[in-house]
Amino acid sequence: MQAFCLLFLTTIMDSHNMHNEPERNSEGEPLHRPAPSMLQYRCPAPGCHRVLSNPSGLTQHLHSKHRDLPPRPSPPPPPPRPRSPDPEFDAGQGQPMDDDFPQAGAGDGCGAYDDGGASSLGQVRLLRGGGVRVQHRYLDGRPCDSSGEFLGPPDTAPPPPPPIHRARTDWSPFHNRVAFKTADLLYTRSQAPATHIDYLMHLWGLTLQEYGANPPFADHKKLYKTIDGIKTGDVPWSSFNVLYKGARPARKASTWMDETYDVWYRDPHAVVQNMLANPDFKDVLDYSPYRDYDATDVRQWENMFSGDWAWDQADEIASDPSTHGATFVPVILGSDKTTVSVATGQTDYYPLYLSIGNVHNGVRRAHRNAVALIGFLAIPKTDKSNSGDPAYRHFRRQLYHSSLAKILSSLKPGMTKYEVLPFGDGYHRRVIFGLGPYIADYPEQALLSCIVQGWCSKCVAYRDELDTDAALRCKEHNNILIDELDWGTLWDSYGIIGNAVPFTNDFPRADIHELITPDILHQLIKGTFKDHLVDWTVAYLFKVHSKPDALAKLDDIDRRIAAVAPFSGLRRFPHGRGFKQWTGDDSKALMKVYLPAIEGHVPQDVIRTFRAFLEFCYLVRRDIHSEDTIREVEGALKRFHRYRVIFKTHSLTHYALMIRLFGAPNGLCSSITESKHIKAVKEPWRRSNRFNALFQMLLINQRLDKLAACRVDFEARGMLCGVLTSSQLESLRNYSSLFEVAEDSGNLLGIRWRGQESHSIHEDPGDAVDGNIDARVTLAATIARRRAKTILELADELELPADSLLCAIRLFLRDQYRRDSDSDAPSNGLLNDCPAFNPSSTIHLYNSAAAVFRAPSDFSGTTGMRREIIRSTPLWRTEAPRYDCAFVSTNPAVSGMLGMEVARVFGFLSFDYQSRTFSCALVQWFSRLSDNRDEDTGMYMVRPDLHDDGSRSLAFVSVGSLV
Repeated sequence: MQAFCLLFLTTIMDSHNMHNEPERNSEGEPLHRPAPSMLQYRCPAPGCHRVLSNPSGLTQHLHSKHRDLPPRPSPPPPPPRPRSPDPEFDAGQGQPMDDDFPQAGAGDGCGAYDDGGASSLGQVRLLRGGGVRVQHRYLDGRPCDSSGEFLGPPDTAPPPPPPIHRARTDWSPFHNRVAFKTADLLYTRSQAPATHIDYLMHLWGLTLQEYGANPPFADHKKLYKTIDGIKTGDVPWSSFNVLYKGARPARKASTWMDETYDVWYRDPHAVVQNMLANPDFKDVLDYSPYRDYDATDVRQWENMFSGDWAWDQADEIASDPSTHGATFVPVILGSDKTTVSVATGQTDYYPLYLSIGNVHNGVRRAHRNAVALIGFLAIPKTDKSNSGDPAYRHFRRQLYHSSLAKILSSLKPGMTKYEVLPFGDGYHRRVIFGLGPYIADYPEQALLSCIVQGWCSKCVAYRDELDTDAALRCKEHNNILIDELDWGTLWDSYGIIGNAVPFTNDFPRADIHELITPDILHQLIKGTFKDHLVDWTVAYLFKVHSKPDALAKLDDIDRRIAAVAPFSGLRRFPHGRGFKQWTGDDSKALMKVYLPAIEGHVPQDVIRTFRAFLEFCYLVRRDIHSEDTIREVEGALKRFHRYRVIFKTHSLTHYALMIRLFGAPNGLCSSITESKHIKAVKEPWRRSNRFNALFQMLLINQRLDKLAACRVDFEARGMLCGVLTSSQLESLRNYSSLFEVAEDSGNLLGIRWRGQESHSIHEDPGDAVDGNIDARVTLAATIARRRAKTILELADELELPADSLLCAIRLFLRDQYRRDSDSDAPSNGLLNDCPAFNPSSTIHLYNSAAAVFRAPSDFSGTTGMRREIIRSTPLWRTEAPRYDCAFVSTNPAVSGMLGMEVARVFGFLSFDYQSRTFSCALVQWFSRLSDNRDEDTGMYMVRPDLHDDGSRSLAFVSVGSLV
């Protein structure tokens, strides 16, 4: 325990405010950073002196002359230069709006030069598909040995030394593989309570008595002790105390002044070191900032290291020649208070999370040990009469910032002098730390940036004039204002809290206003959509209609929402949107169906407002952005602002700039920390006995991290490959009665302790899929029971004409054989050229099919892959039939909706024909009313296809054609 006393920070404020005045011109105005005018692009190939005038010329030259471009040696260091302010970006060009000479890191990547005239562009690599990746010249992440001596350029370094692993038979501290698997299953996956573990071990022991053997663990105490004995990935918890030492009133002091506030944390340096050394991350880590260009030389942004902020940081770090060749490791932080219990009293916790910017966005979203819990901040509380006391509010702010500064202090030495750390690919590298983006919702952003609620944390736009353009906030500007103005003026005119000091002021190269990131979840999904647009629609209906008429229209909107056709991954709202507790998932699901539900009940401009917002929202959720998509984002925002007149949606105006600085916003969204709350806070709290719950939660998180690190270690040694032996399987069967396995689960993710509520991998919300796999659709693993066995029986089951089904399946077989033979002969649509099919042939029906596809902005695996279930069953959850809709790819050469058709799936089946197995789906077609989107909603309109006699238009299609 350490005593950490918090003082009123008058002296600290003075020390933080000692900054040099920026350079000014003859009229006293600050000088701004110059920007590119005429850019030259030098070929990086050794011996080649070509200088190109544009990126397109550079790409064509590299493709034609230097397809096997070798790495270039490190050039002389650039002269030191001070960090320049953020550039102002032209919405059309993506470059700074100045007129002088180019600077490193400003605007477009290929035009980056430093003040000395030396290019800061480094190694150029050709990407798959014809694009180009330009890496930073100085911070290029060169491998080195454990003493810091470079082994050569990144692509020519010798192979890493073989890892020093224990023997593949060494499962310590576990006895064997079954013991580890049992511990992982009981503690991590099923979260079995201690009494159940004891009962299980007792039963298991009874089955082994006749063999004179014992179960893996005697009881839960032995299991917990074994987990505690894991050394891999162990980062213990520490704490410090915070006391109030400020002025006290003459009368009785408030209770909060006498409290001792405990802050628990884990060393962030050790946590980051474990992440860098994790072999799971060796292929998903960026070692150097870079800039990507596609085959048409359009700049692209994806992961954080593709943004301009990481490049700018590398330029500033590189002013010290000793850092050349190092890897920049920005630390991403996130915090947010969360409530775990309301009914038994307000129980809140304030978790602090950490990740690193080198990890790809998909890995961070998938939580594959890339987001770690590193602390629980203190939450001071007082009674309502003292909640508005300025001293209390000031103490609460400085408690927050001082705690963050203390927790992160172990990283500070490595922010200016490199450290040598091991990486998951087997190499060592020199590392320079830095504070990276901070993931937070708006109240947290205001607290972080020390601004008044209602003001923007990114710019100085006046709180009542947020629609106007304004300069970006920065630390230097704040310090000047604090030196020159009184606290009242700072508060009223600039929204600055003059006596609060951001924790970032204690660290080099850190400006909290720059590090605040977009928050898709709270700013767009929960904020603009739910709190503004949906509530505005309800208020409008009551404003222009009588109460009975408004309620009738709302009922009709709810009926439309409830009547939406089932679709894989689309949530159902059987009672409309009339629910009280809105989650982020509720809002995201409602966004997909709300626009057509309100059409006809609100004016055209309201519909177009929704359309513009939804286009903006779905555009910024993309995992890869380019200058073209950024222009689309800005265009959608302009249309939204044109139609809406009463909303304050100022935060949306900063998204284009934030994409250029930090890459795709979905990699820094608060949904990452919100979902982490479940695993790190809420589930551990539920597993506790509620007495001194925090200490139990700390221990649970530590054990979970140890098991995860142990699993990575065993996998790296190849010890978890293959299947269990027959004896091991027999041991597991002895306690299978205590568990239930979800139908068609196929793996342990579908196993859960009996009585525990949990989604299996085949529940409707969808599931993340790891690994580099292709998109595909496959039938369920289990054949449906008590369903039709022939085409004739299927016709009876679906109440369809048997002749129509026989005709459809013969046409399907003809199309399959034509496709396989690559025949271009036109089809006459007659049955005389179709294969014959025996109506009594056996068919196998399936109630579902699994679609695996790329959806990186949704809950997905490390490569952005996601699995959803398409269902077609005559009885869903013992209530009613369910026949999902799906897209069928009919013209792969055409992108988007015009290359697909909409269909409803009435059955999945497989059958054998001429020694070949066919998997297909029986679908009813839907036709578009027009190949153009609706002018107001921006959506396509479809209707079911019917024959002249009113019967459905049915066809069999290959399962592989479903999208």
